[in-house]
Amino acid sequence: METPTEVHAFVRRTHEERVLRALRERGALSRGEIARIVGLSRTTVSEITRELLRRGAIVVVDTDAAVRAGSGRPAERLALDPRSGQFMGVDFGHRRVRVAVADASHEIVASGRERYQEDAGWPERVSAAFGLIDRLGDECGVHFHALQGIGIGVTGPYPRSSAPHAPEGAFGPGFAAARDDVDVSFAQRFGASVIVDNNTRFAALAEAITGGGTVEDLLYVRLSDGVGGALVVGGRLVGGATGLAGELGHVTIEPAGTPCRCGKAGCLETVASVPAILAACRVRGADVGSLVELRSAVERGDAVVEQVLREAASALGRVVGMVAMAFNPAEVVIGGEIAHLAPVIVAQVTATVATELFPWAAAKPAIRCAQLSDDDGALGALAALFHSSPLFAGYPEPATTRISALPA
Repeated sequence: METPTEVHAFVRRTHEERVLRALRERGALSRGEIARIVGLSRTTVSEITRELLRRGAIVVVDTDAAVRAGSGRPAERLALDPRSGQFMGVDFGHRRVRVAVADASHEIVASGRERYQEDAGWPERVSAAFGLIDRLGDECGVHFHALQGIGIGVTGPYPRSSAPHAPEGAFGPGFAAARDDVDVSFAQRFGASVIVDNNTRFAALAEAITGGGTVEDLLYVRLSDGVGGALVVGGRLVGGATGLAGELGHVTIEPAGTPCRCGKAGCLETVASVPAILAACRVRGADVGSLVELRSAVERGDAVVEQVLREAASALGRVVGMVAMAFNPAEVVIGGEIAHLAPVIVAQVTATVATELFPWAAAKPAIRCAQLSDDDGALGALAALFHSSPLFAGYPEPATTRISALPA
């Protein structure tokens, strides 16, 4: 049950969004004009705009002196500050970090990515993220003095604070540091509230809220530097008892297969991740060292590359089929850049899943490629900050960190 404080915060946030929407749609307005447009009292509008000015979300652009009739005191006209980043979504992958910044009206005003080595420690990854943020600020003319919140997605299982911790070194270098230190580093740098969760779960959220309709039961899989998954069950984004739901990349697919970063062998990630697919292509003689080269090979119909992709997709399809048999989703979404450039992946997953499930047509989920680009994790982290989706109903709130910014 929501407390009176939570209800008050929700009402205030709703009022703020109405004010911000009016300014976005109509441009500069006086407080009186805002009150008439949104249907709030002048006192309420004054309180809201005072807080928005304090946060740097809006600015005073001029007064209505030029058009005002009579001798009364000119009224200030307010507008969104186009230079103010209010929310930041960060997606740390195994080899790159992506950042998306939104303004007070939830519009994306800056985004970009920065790469690092897979064996980079978390201090180096965080440093790369900070360098990217600084560059975006310079290139896009955006400042971060008034950030309200930062959502951070990390790779690998992200257990809740009460769940057992993964051992140091599991799921890549410095996993414990990702859990314990990244939120603190960002909170200290920007003085904003920070939430952290699994980046694929954030990506699933972004995909689910971008579609035209509501999907009550959805399985999301992302093929990138690793393989991640997330579940929407009964219209709710599910973390599971300890926050580990959807870790499809670490389902064993070949018991005697390649060692995985998690400590096991033959995980789906060792077969269907982008690095695994590229490595398999090279082993079989295809000169493919990047996704750009893979795209070219797909476009010219390289038989070796197609066979590697089909085998990886078949492995993915078997895992998806097992999950679908137990979960019965209406839709399966496959994300990641490689799924966009190699349509054979979705086609082969569809064919494989069909053999794994009951033969009835009604038992088979719709399987499609994700609609979003590979920035989906950062966009989902923003959505988590906005907390505007019904998918969050009953979803445990990630731990929130807020620390005053350190002196420059």
